[in-house]
Amino acid sequence: MKKIIALLIIILFTSSSCEKDDICDANTPTTPRLVIDFYNISNASVLKNVTNLKVIGDGMTEGIVFNSGASGDAQYLTNGSSISIPLKTDSNSTKYTFILNSGNPNPTLIDIDEVTFNYTKEDVFVSRACGFKTLFTFVPNNPYIQTAVPITKGKWMQVISVEKSNIANENETHIKVFF
Repeated sequence: MKKIIALLIIILFTSSSCEKDDICDANTPTTPRLVIDFYNISNASVLKNVTNLKVIGDGMTEGIVFNSGASGDAQYLTNGSSISIPLKTDSNSTKYTFILNSGNPNPTLIDIDEVTFNYTKEDVFVSRACGFKTLFTFVPNNPYIQTAVPITKGKWMQVISVEKSNIANENETHIKVFF
């Protein structure tokens, strides 16, 4: 009888020490990226593709990878009408350089704007497996600062419109850029 009780106690202790695997499901929403759509300045309802747009974060040596399958500079270029870029989770602002026609052999056709996005952030607990995600809210009176490079050339992003102040997911457009 003592052997059976001892065996039951051993089984009880070994099974109680097991714990559920904590694996974050790939479909779990995490920190959202900023979604920017590009529009035709002449017809504000028509999406417009950018040409060889390269986006470089402040302090980065290379651009954001838009084409992971490509090699060389091609991986940093996009030609679509929408991009998603990350915001810094350890700061209340993120600065990007947007280079239109990047790599063009004629330097007069390359347009560069610098945009600093200003926001507040809130860390939200997702789960034990996934940890926290950060949600962003644009600063109401100063959501961004835009500068042309060089200043004398003028801004290629003629109008920047904040469509959604709260960045909680990637299923909606947060910023519209007209050029």
